Formats: sequence, C-alpha cells, structure tokens
Amino acid sequence: MESVNNGLEVLSNVIDKAMTASNNIVKNENIGLFTIKTGNEWIEEAKNKPVPKMLFGELWFEGELCILFADSNVGKSILAVQIADSISKNKEIHPFKLEAEKHAVLYLDFELGSKQFETRYSKNFDEHYYFDNGFIRIEQNSDADLPPNTDYHTYVLNSLEWSIVNTGAKTIIIDNLTYLTSGNESAKDALPLMKKLKALKSKYDLSMLVLAHTPKRDMSKAITKNDLAGSKMLMNFCDSSFTIGQSTADSNLRYIKQIKQRNTEEIYGAENVCVCQIVKPHNFLEFEFLDFDEERTHLKESSKSDRDEVIELAKELSDSGKSQREISKELNISLGAVNKYLKL
Repeated sequence: MESVNNGLEVLSNVIDKAMTASNNIVKNENIGLFTIKTGNEWIEEAKNKPVPKMLFGELWFEGELCILFADSNVGKSILAVQIADSISKNKEIHPFKLEAEKHAVLYLDFELGSKQFETRYSKNFDEHYYFDNGFIRIEQNSDADLPPNTDYHTYVLNSLEWSIVNTGAKTIIIDNLTYLTSGNESAKDALPLMKKLKALKSKYDLSMLVLAHTPKRDMSKAITKNDLAGSKMLMNFCDSSFTIGQSTADSNLRYIKQIKQRNTEEIYGAENVCVCQIVKPHNFLEFEFLDFDEERTHLKESSKSDRDEVIELAKELSDSGKSQREISKELNISLGAVNKYLKL
C-alpha cells in the first residue's frame, strides 16, 4: 500500500511540474515571432471579433486577402469594378450575397487610363454612370518622381499605404499584381510581396482583392490553382481565390469558379460554376448571371490536332532559348511531357 501511495505522489509531482511549465509558457504570450495561448484563450479572443461578412458571396469575405485570376481579355477588371461598385452602394450582384454594410472601396487601377475608364461607364461618352463617392479610384501619376534611393515597387507599396491612411478605406482592390513586384515567377519574388500585402491587411484591418493573370493554358483542362501565373506561394499565402474562365462552347460566355476558400465550404466548384455574359445595357459594363453549370461543358474537346499544336509550341519555345522548365510553366504541361515532345 505504501508503494502505491509513493507512486501516486510521484505521479502527482510530475503533473504539477508539467502544469507549472505549461502555465509559464502560456503566461509568456510572445516568444520571438510567435504568440502562444491555449486553444480556449484563442477562442475567447475570437469571440470578441466580428464574424466575417460576405463581400462577393462565398467567394470573398471581409478580412480576406483574395486573388482573382484569369487570362487576358476575359473580364477581370470589369468584374472587379462591378464588385467595388456593389460594395460602395450596398447593391448585391446576383446571385452573390453582400452581407457587409455600405462602405468605401479603394480601387487601384494600373490597367486603364481615365478615358478608357469613361468609355466603359458611359454611353458614347455621354450619359455617364454615377458611381457612389465611396468608390475611390487611383491611377498612377506619370509625372511623379521616384524619391532617391527608393526602387519603384517599394514606392508603389508605400504609396498604397499612404492612400489607405488618407482615405480610411477598409476594402482594397488592386488591378493588377504585376505592377507590385518585379516578378512573381518564384518563391523568392512572391514571398516578400505576399508578406507585405498581408502586413498591410493586418495593420489596417483590410479586405483585399488582388487581380492576377494566368499563363497560356490548355483550354481542354479545368482551371486549377496551378494556373495562377507565378509561384504557388501566391496561392499558399492568400485566404481565398476564384477565377474567370472563357467558355469554348460560346466565346461570349464566361464562368466563375471557386478555387480556394477558408471561411466556407466549396460552393462554386467544377460541378457548379456560375455562367455569365458581359453586357452593357446602358452605361455600365458588367457581368450578368445566366445559370449554374458544370465546368466541363465549357471546356474544349481535346484532339490530336491540339496535341500537335502543343508539340509545335514546345519546339518553338525551345528554339527561342527557353528551358524545359520554363516551357512546362508556360504551356502548363509536365516536364516529362516537354521532354517527350522535344524528342518527337
């Protein structure tokens, strides 16, 4: 009996020491880069934070850094302006819910000049669309001088931060990612950029939508996260992502597909994409929802001629000096396929 009591006493001492050590760790919340709390403490802290509201249905929530990517000329900017207009006016874009209250949106436009913007949002440069004053658009000032000892991309990000402070906007749309960095083809380029954007998001409690491109892709294959131009680091660091595809069944149709989500389950995946068309009924260029459909309905049927075209492209890129890895990325095919095609 005595040996049992001794054993229990030893076990009790071990538990006490472990609990003391655990309490010491939890009390010292910040250790280097880390903040340490118990699971219950994290939940208690989270209870005091608002539940994220939808900005563009289940595709983009408040507080998220979201990436919208697509090929050139399929309508990324058109949809992005439509989303900004929707939030600034508190006007839903069917069928996507808008739960957030009306607030200002900062739209950083590196794509269009003011006259091009006017073309899209007027009727023959007359009868102009009326944007809410909460829609704040920024263009690059071509007359601005670069400060000494400052590189262009650092100055762009600094200017973005000053604009956030100046306007007080909590929702930011950046059109597009290319202008924020000298390159996003590798983790070396992508990681610092995503860190800076996430730091801005956290510092000013922002919601961010960043537009990005896809490289040339096989139109017979479904769009995936691997189609985002540049490093996968971009996809790893964002909170959510969706894409626009062009239908091969009808070149006037587009479909919106969910690629990554954290605040919800997948709603608009390959089996339930949102089919739209771009229309301008009067003075506002916009996406108009038509129906839900399977993505495969809008993909190109693969054929021998398609394969022959890819082989020819691979050889042309190789002749121009591209490495097999570069060809693999540009044509969105495996390294093994590139190696095989170049031998044919």
